[in-house]
Amino acid sequence: MDIEQIRAETPGVAHRLHLNNAGAGLMPASVLAAITGHLELEARMGGYEAADAESERLDAVYDQIASLIGAHGDEIAIVGNATLAWDQAFYGLALKPGDRILTAEAEYAANYLAFMQRAQRDGLIIDVVPSDESGTLDTDALEAMIDERVGLIAITWIPTNGGLVNPAAKIGEIANRHKIPYLLDACQAVGQMPIDVKALGCDFLSATGRKFLRGPRGIGFLYVRRELIETFDPIMIDMFSAEWTERDGYKLRGDARRFETWENPYALRMGLGEAVRYACALGLPEIQKRAWALADQLRSAIEGIPRVVLRDTGREQCAITSFSLDGVDAGAVEAALLTEGINISVSAPSSTRLDAEARALPKLLRASPHYYNTETEIERFAEAIGNLS
Repeated sequence: MDIEQIRAETPGVAHRLHLNNAGAGLMPASVLAAITGHLELEARMGGYEAADAESERLDAVYDQIASLIGAHGDEIAIVGNATLAWDQAFYGLALKPGDRILTAEAEYAANYLAFMQRAQRDGLIIDVVPSDESGTLDTDALEAMIDERVGLIAITWIPTNGGLVNPAAKIGEIANRHKIPYLLDACQAVGQMPIDVKALGCDFLSATGRKFLRGPRGIGFLYVRRELIETFDPIMIDMFSAEWTERDGYKLRGDARRFETWENPYALRMGLGEAVRYACALGLPEIQKRAWALADQLRSAIEGIPRVVLRDTGREQCAITSFSLDGVDAGAVEAALLTEGINISVSAPSSTRLDAEARALPKLLRASPHYYNTETEIERFAEAIGNLS
């Protein structure tokens, strides 16, 4: 990778040492230009007219996303955010009282809250698959927990903290063998590593544009396996997702856009498409190699600092590094770093409560480098942590 060129194309690096890509990555200049360019077009000629004029480019975003994850364009729905994408799949599943949901110990709060709501409302049962000694979801335990009542396997591939990468493809193999729907939250994976939904065996995959993909906030996407689309009733419809065919009848769209609504942010879609193009041009294997190497450097750099406790788990670790400083409030550390122009984030126990309680975790500091960061920046970050410890 030509890191100098990439950094020249990333305006934010001139102002910040940005290690919060698990929150929101810094947009490349071309992504910003795609967004503002469409907004300017709307201002000049009108919103409807701008969408019509750019319809070919806007429609091409579906195929761009599909190429990113090894899918087909008709299997992609573009929605307002990753949570909405995940919710469209989860709440649309026709689960009945007594059905079991199998999930992971490090499951994200938003997903687990939805599990609890449907458990209370619909009589579902939530069963948590134990982790192995490394903290990774134990696939042998998953296999042993499966019976005829399991209606869904839903996991977060890369949790919000801990650096863990769950064995998503192995889970998919088990789900497919038992013909159980498989919902994969890939929010932290997209843009950080290569993804092939066919190899993963997932029926649904949800993701956002704003994290490692380096796209804008306020937009995400849902993948739905083609064979399921026609059998899946969306939780809500409008005149985009369905056609009013007669006074008392309607027909749903035959593609994944049945999970969309008519109004959507076209400028953000332009930005999302450019973010996908930019990542694919660099190459996801190369992105993963560099981002994960920087995270390994970061872990090594801070591990020996007094009071630093690394909190990462898993046999395989990604570009998210979580740690704490004994006796120092995480929020105070985040604020102090911010005054030095360093962006990280704090992960509260409530974001992954099962894992946090099992490991007695405090609030965690989360540093998530990406390929446009430099080794020198990692050294600067470690020095700053050392000064605060």
